[in-house]
Amino acid sequence: MLSKENIAEYFKTLQDNICQALELTDGKAKFQEDNWQHHSGGGGRTRVLVNGNIIEKGGVNFSVVTGETSDALQKQLKLTEKADYFATGVSIVQHPISPMVPIIHMNVRYFEMSNGISWFGGGIDLTPHYVVDEDARWFHEQLKKACDKHDSEAYAKYKEWADNYFYIPHRHETRGVGGIFFDYLKPQDSTEKEKIFDFVKSVGESFAPIYTHLMAKNSQISFGEEEKKWQMLRRGRYVEFNLVWDRGTKFGLETNGRTESILMSLPPVANWVYDYQPQPNSPEERTLSLLKKGIDWI
Repeated sequence: MLSKENIAEYFKTLQDNICQALELTDGKAKFQEDNWQHHSGGGGRTRVLVNGNIIEKGGVNFSVVTGETSDALQKQLKLTEKADYFATGVSIVQHPISPMVPIIHMNVRYFEMSNGISWFGGGIDLTPHYVVDEDARWFHEQLKKACDKHDSEAYAKYKEWADNYFYIPHRHETRGVGGIFFDYLKPQDSTEKEKIFDFVKSVGESFAPIYTHLMAKNSQISFGEEEKKWQMLRRGRYVEFNLVWDRGTKFGLETNGRTESILMSLPPVANWVYDYQPQPNSPEERTLSLLKKGIDWI
């Protein structure tokens, strides 16, 4: 029978495998590991890679945290009574050096309450500094393959969910070209739990081949000062979403999580320019025009 300990152990192995793949493709930097303990129980392994050949700052975090639900968490989860929780998962954000290589995020997680309620969540999305149709299409094709192994309707449903989730309302733009997002997938029995976990594993295991391909494909493309300036602005948008709208960031901070691990997702450097307007018919203007919900990339 699938246990929460089995799930946590799988996530640890997933972290190991992804770190190895990223190090191999980057070819220079190595992840530094920081082991930490959570005040209420459990802890995690935060791994950060900096100043590589391709990745400027990237994090691959594993955690397994236990404790009693706080008032804030009880309200967020719409629980009618106090219960202990067990939360485990892997969370990833990679910020490349080159503006021609996209930012990527992935999270897969499992949550179990002492009252018997449990669920899975996660997702993966791509944030190019410059939207390249070929890459966006290929990225979504890979996610659809991962979904189709388990449910032919999952990709369309979770793609729409991602469009709505990875959205910056105060900018009226999506964070990037989307991906898939899912949450509160609650199994009704042990058989369904295994099926949902298999789907989550497919998503998690799609990350390394997807991103290492994009790293290798785009890291050799030349760029100049104007492209770097644009990259800093797009990183600024990333910061805005993560600090203002991201539920995972809010959850971590509201449960008194480890701040350094929670804010690992932020880029090393970003910029904000007052009332920035791209040049007409420029690649920057075209990218902004494609940051919309509902684009069928496939």
